[in-house]
Amino acid sequence: MNLKNYLLTLIFLLCIDKGFAQKKPLQLEDYSKWSRIVSPTPSPDGNWFAYALRPNGGDDTLHLKSLQPEDLQVIPFGSSPTFSENSKFFAYYTNPNKAETEKLRKAKKPVIQTAHLKSLSSNHKFEVERARRMDFSKDGKFWVVLKEKQENTKTEVRGADLVLYDLTKNQATTLGNVVEFAFNQKSTHLAYIIDAEDQIGNGVFLLDLSNMSTSILDSDKALYQNLTWDDSQAKKVDWSNKGNQIAVLKGNKVDSLLQQDNSLLVFSDLNNTIKKQVLTNKSADFPSDFVISDKSRIAFSNDGFSVTLGIKEQEVKEKISKDTIANVDVWHWKDDYIQSVQIVRANRDKNFTYSAIYHINSGKFVRLADDNLKFVSDSKHSKYRIGRDDTPYINDVNWGISPADMYRVDIATGERKKFEDLVIRPLGDSPDGKYYLYQKDTALILYNVDTDTKTNISQKASVIFMDMEHPYPHENPPFGVAGWTKDGKSVIVNHKYDLWMLALDGSKAENITKIGDSQEIRFRHLSLDSEEDWIDTKEPFLLTAYGEWTKKEGFYELTIGSQPKPIVFEDMGYGRPIKAKNANKVFFTKQTFIDFPDYYFANLNFANQKKITNANPQQSEYKWGKRKLVDFTDSRGNKLQGTLTFPADYEEGNAYPTIFYFYEKMSDRHHQYSMPVYDDRPHFSTYASNGYLIFMPDIVFEEGKPGTSSLDVITSAAKELIKLGYADKDNIGLQGHSWGGYQTSFILTQTDMFKCIVTGAPPTNLESFYNNIYGSSGTVHHGIMEIGQVRMGKGVTPWTHREIYQRENPMHHVPNIKTPFMILHGTADGAVDWSQGLELFNAARRMGKEVIFLSYPNEGHHLANEANQKDFQKRMKEYFDHHLMGKTAPEWMEKGVPHLKKQYNKAD
Repeated sequence: MNLKNYLLTLIFLLCIDKGFAQKKPLQLEDYSKWSRIVSPTPSPDGNWFAYALRPNGGDDTLHLKSLQPEDLQVIPFGSSPTFSENSKFFAYYTNPNKAETEKLRKAKKPVIQTAHLKSLSSNHKFEVERARRMDFSKDGKFWVVLKEKQENTKTEVRGADLVLYDLTKNQATTLGNVVEFAFNQKSTHLAYIIDAEDQIGNGVFLLDLSNMSTSILDSDKALYQNLTWDDSQAKKVDWSNKGNQIAVLKGNKVDSLLQQDNSLLVFSDLNNTIKKQVLTNKSADFPSDFVISDKSRIAFSNDGFSVTLGIKEQEVKEKISKDTIANVDVWHWKDDYIQSVQIVRANRDKNFTYSAIYHINSGKFVRLADDNLKFVSDSKHSKYRIGRDDTPYINDVNWGISPADMYRVDIATGERKKFEDLVIRPLGDSPDGKYYLYQKDTALILYNVDTDTKTNISQKASVIFMDMEHPYPHENPPFGVAGWTKDGKSVIVNHKYDLWMLALDGSKAENITKIGDSQEIRFRHLSLDSEEDWIDTKEPFLLTAYGEWTKKEGFYELTIGSQPKPIVFEDMGYGRPIKAKNANKVFFTKQTFIDFPDYYFANLNFANQKKITNANPQQSEYKWGKRKLVDFTDSRGNKLQGTLTFPADYEEGNAYPTIFYFYEKMSDRHHQYSMPVYDDRPHFSTYASNGYLIFMPDIVFEEGKPGTSSLDVITSAAKELIKLGYADKDNIGLQGHSWGGYQTSFILTQTDMFKCIVTGAPPTNLESFYNNIYGSSGTVHHGIMEIGQVRMGKGVTPWTHREIYQRENPMHHVPNIKTPFMILHGTADGAVDWSQGLELFNAARRMGKEVIFLSYPNEGHHLANEANQKDFQKRMKEYFDHHLMGKTAPEWMEKGVPHLKKQYNKAD
């Protein structure tokens, strides 16, 4: 090498070194530079891709990217992108920015949203202010926008202007006083409801889009609502045969009654002589004192011969002054649901309706549900529905399960026939409704709805399809259904790793992926077509793949009879692909700890992948870490794994301050990008950037030993990291939230191996927690304690097994605490009551332990207010920096913050 080349090479290397040296450690103040991608939307032809970037604490910016040729348009404050079906037009909303929106809301002024239309082949644009809702017709010929009603309109008037824009002529038509609208799927007609002042001109109208002529389907001084077409849920293949019927509710409110008295109107044969049929609460077989309810949706059956609806008991309004009535809730041991559940569900229960059906051709009404069978599901079956009765099994201990007796309901007569007692794990019906699948004991049982017969379809399999590694002590769930085969002969179900095809007659069971168990790769069926109800086993189909121990992810192709063939299988995390509706192109994310989940596009074989977004280019300016999988074994012999994040400036042989973050299984987050966001968790990108190791281990729990199981795993993992030379044994901290908060609180009382602990929203007293209430659901904690996450065991209570509860109870061991710790809790926590954090603080304070309690008024289970999120992120980092890095403690940590010096109290 000559001197000139040598000098040039030296300068180049120095520049590279200088570039690395200039990289900055990530700080909270930098988080505002990071954006996430929201509303990813490909055009149907796959030539355009729209998405919005949402920065932390900032406003959305919509991006419209042309892929052929490449071009990018940026739209400030844009949202909700959508393309016309023919990919010729693009529509979106814009709103005022956050600051302006907040100003308007404080002034009690409306926040005006504008709908925008843009041609993708020209400069043509059109916009509509005060937009509430917009839609394209499926043929791509029309765009419609329903506006918000004018501020000076009577409050009881619901209607507003509807702007119908002809995309072929660039012409707009305005229809006044519209409250609801809907195209049929084949785009021949637009139906709409008018709601005007004094109800003059109210009615249901039909616009023929071929000649712009309007028909009045019904008009009256009444309220019309719940407009629906018979093809609203139809697949594209059926559009040509449907879109010829409309149903709507018509009624009026009566001041002395709670429920609006409605009629169901059904309009048929819309292309010829329109036929109208009416169902009222005076019709034959309609229960007395009931009404057709507007609180339930109406929907056509798959064959179009009937309409499902909801009915509700009529009630008289009582005019009573609250000042004269005692405000008392009577909690009674015979209540089906505890009062707190009833209070939380009050609005839902108040609006509950019973399922019924109206047969169009015969004009017959049939009630399907009542107090003895409240839940009857929809189905594509032409004769039957499936009902479930959970009343025999209502229990405070149910958690994660909803046991019920199962019934077949005849929609022609309402007749019911129980076909199974106590189904805990339902798997649902086939796409045509002919079969219903559920788990009973360890078998998969197929119920033939037509013949009223049951078959054990898993009997020929060499495995059982119950997840025996399910972590909670109640009936283990099945792995789930992959899909039903197009030939109508089989159902494909998941096992731990493989897919099995089970014959519907029980005669055969075949492992169709073959290699999943041996290679410990979890295969799952992936459909890219929203129109696809069935799996065509005569054609190759797509699988997702996940390596249990390698954490590789990707996609395989399976042809029945052969082994799955890898398409792409890499050391990264793949997001669920979105297929362009009318093109063989897929759009998907890829991510690692280092790589943000930006979008790529490729063909259906995931070949020629091309990156099309770059949401966070500023990351290159900052120090970042990397990850490695670490295997370890706990003292019980469990083979476990965790993902270890190295500091950005990691040097082999050096031990580093380490933070453990854990919950249950965490190693599957190995390829998860660490997005710096405002919340109440430690962000590994930040801590790694500032010199920390972070470890997320998997935890295996034993029934009745939630705390001691976690203690075993965490201490075993810590010893392994110390042995490997990664973790500084004198500077290891723990952080956990909620269930992780319980674990950190328990470990706190059992060992002084850790330098400091931060515990968030923690259940700290198992005995008082057992009888606490979930504020958000109203349910008592008996279920989560016995058969749920805490896993004490069915029937294991603080009175029957006090010794076990005391052994696993952090509060019982408070005198043993030797480690400084900090508690985070919101006073309005709807999952773990704030008093749990307070109990631990008060007990530790009484015993002279080094404890800080960060209590955030009116915050829930996770911090929601941005200022509070930033505050906790800052304090948590300062806490770890002091204890694990030896940095000077800030004043709040040394002396606290007197209430009168609290900054919030001094603000306006």
